[in-house]
Amino acid sequence: MNNNSQHSILKTQDLTIGYKSKNSKTVVASDINIDLQAGELVGLVGANGIGKSTLLRTLTQVHDTLEGKIVLNDKDLSEIQPLELAKNLSLVLTEQIVSKNLTVFELVALGRQPYTNWIGNLSKYDTDIIENSLKQTNIIELKHRKCFELSDGQLQKVMIARALAQDTNVIILDEPTTHLDMYHKAYILKLLQKLVKETGKTILFSSHEIDLAIQLCDKMIVMTNGSVVSDMPCNLIQRGIFNELFPKDLIAFDEKTGSFRVNK
Repeated sequence: MNNNSQHSILKTQDLTIGYKSKNSKTVVASDINIDLQAGELVGLVGANGIGKSTLLRTLTQVHDTLEGKIVLNDKDLSEIQPLELAKNLSLVLTEQIVSKNLTVFELVALGRQPYTNWIGNLSKYDTDIIENSLKQTNIIELKHRKCFELSDGQLQKVMIARALAQDTNVIILDEPTTHLDMYHKAYILKLLQKLVKETGKTILFSSHEIDLAIQLCDKMIVMTNGSVVSDMPCNLIQRGIFNELFPKDLIAFDEKTGSFRVNK
């Protein structure tokens, strides 16, 4: 973590997330107070269906807040216009891309849309940023390949490169290691850690790879049925927060090793 540039970049104040219709609302989680600093790698973890994706989509204005406030770069998120938001926050979702017939370079170039003119012409400055994003994610040799030719791991790196090309100070990823084998799960999360150190950006990602997140993250957000807690992994371990993630009769957290084990 780059302590020299540390300042609050994304925070919530008494946030409640969920869904609402004309006649009712469904609360997924409430009283969410998190504060992400510049240059932090932050992992969001919790059991399936706990609301991780809902939280990420609310933080990026895909979903409306039910109550509370989200502040991005000292501005209320609700007051930030879409174009300005696209220059400050980039989002990588788990959905498949619309057209895999694009080349890697063309897909990464889509990250420059907030900055190009209405025709979408790329300047040399845009091209340089795209090339640098490809280099930072170690896929420069793939830039002329069609996306349908790529493996899941390669495609995930392309999506991260597109977010880098968008040149925002916050990148949010929803389960970036889904469908990857153990090697590529570790590779992607190590890549995110490297990018935080190299760029000073804040990267927030949700993941089921809790053991890896504990080892690599500067901060973690843990969602349980009763609360949403954010702190450094070592502090969360000391507070026994990870013990609340799963039923104790099946899975237990070993504080000495910082990992989960199945009870026999």
